Amino acid sequence: MAHANTPFIPLGIALLTVSDTRGFNEDDSGDLLASRLTEVGHELVERHIVPDDVYRIRAEVSTWVVRDDIHVVMVNGGTGFTPRDTTPEALAPLFDKVIDGYGELFRQLSWSSIATSTIQSRAVAGLIDRTLVFAMPGSPKACATAWDGILAAQLDASTRPCNFVAMVIPDAGRCASRFPADNSIASEAEA
Repeated sequence: MAHANTPFIPLGIALLTVSDTRGFNEDDSGDLLASRLTEVGHELVERHIVPDDVYRIRAEVSTWVVRDDIHVVMVNGGTGFTPRDTTPEALAPLFDKVIDGYGELFRQLSWSSIATSTIQSRAVAGLIDRTLVFAMPGSPKACATAWDGILAAQLDASTRPCNFVAMVIPDAGRCASRFPADNSIASEAEA
């Protein structure tokens, strides 16, 4: 649900593709995410590709989360169960808070297209200081599911009853404060 009186707040977003085989010419997933986020008005600040390596992933994300112009990091790839899939292991120690619902909702949305194979997705998300980090599988279809089904709304300040914009933009204000005090949605969001 969107609140019509809330202006859009553009966020600075960095994209990281985790792959041992893809370069920018083959990075359809990165292209899809870059296109979707800029189409709605966010800024693509940086975009890199790193191999499936815990320490390379951590190093890249750690460099980005300390920058004031990057509010969100999106990581695609490395979330499966092969020996080289290490994105969740790379990110988990960095999270100050885990966003459990992101992975749960991603798998629920994936059910309609990949059925029980959705349990093989280890999509994870968390907050590192004031930077949101979302990791998703590396296929274009999975990236579209994550963006269209979750991230587009949660990175939009007008989404109600809550969104993540206030977590990364201190002046954005809390979602619940825009509801009258007697509104039950506001009470639930503040609980």
